Amino acid sequence: MKKIVTFFILLFSILSFKAQELNCLVTVNSDQIAGSNKQVFTTLQNALNEYINQTKWTNKTVKPEERIDCAITMIITSRDNNNFTATLQVQSTRPVYNSSYASPVLNIKDNDFSFKYNEFDPLIYNRNSFDSNLISTIVFYVNIILGADADTFSLYGGETSLKEAQNVMLQAQQSGLASWQNVVGKQNRFLLIDNLLSPKLKAFRNSLYNYHLKGLDVFVANKKAAKQSVEDSVIGLETLYNKSIGNYLIRLFFDAKSDELVRIYSDGPTTNRKNQLVQVLRKISPNNNPKWRKID
Repeated sequence: MKKIVTFFILLFSILSFKAQELNCLVTVNSDQIAGSNKQVFTTLQNALNEYINQTKWTNKTVKPEERIDCAITMIITSRDNNNFTATLQVQSTRPVYNSSYASPVLNIKDNDFSFKYNEFDPLIYNRNSFDSNLISTIVFYVNIILGADADTFSLYGGETSLKEAQNVMLQAQQSGLASWQNVVGKQNRFLLIDNLLSPKLKAFRNSLYNYHLKGLDVFVANKKAAKQSVEDSVIGLETLYNKSIGNYLIRLFFDAKSDELVRIYSDGPTTNRKNQLVQVLRKISPNNNPKWRKID
């Protein structure tokens, strides 16, 4: 009887493990905070790792090897009792077909993050109300990770997760915090999800799909065709630049992809649109011009 019970416990554990979508490493860095008693930060780190990795975020069936590799790094910059300010770094990758390479999809820096947390507070998300800036921000970025990853595998495949991130933003606007509000000239959480779901800016999600599925995923089989798809995807981003200089989505793309683009053109066959690609890169992402010179 004990063996049967043990078998079903193990089976349940395996099935539960398979249900989760994320393989996320959460790090809470408190080096900037004075004092020797930092147990609260360890507790928070463990709680966030457990919450993110053990929550079922979508209705998809996910195998262990299909989980999204990602990382959320929280750097605590100040503390006043149970009130904290911090910065967040949100990163994710996706595997490239027929290779061991993991391509960066997101590399987001969020410098406007404040929250309240008492040690051992339960992490509970209510999608119909705003209860905690800590949990709302984490759930928001989890859905951004899920949505962006799905967009790399199917055209607009991340719509459901991005809509969920939008719902988080709408509920969080109750807080009055600037990071959730429509502030002119502010590249914040509001602008991120607003741009990702804007019908006028769908060229970004088109590029995300074509760059990965039609570009990187065929690289092993046909380098030249892969490069051509990458070029078409990046050149297509010029339409976003022409609509608004300093577009957040262009920054989002190149914060993740600038180094990868240089590696793609470090060797291999030349393509017809390479010169046009470099011209567009210099135009829409001038901050990365030192990198673009390596593509010449």
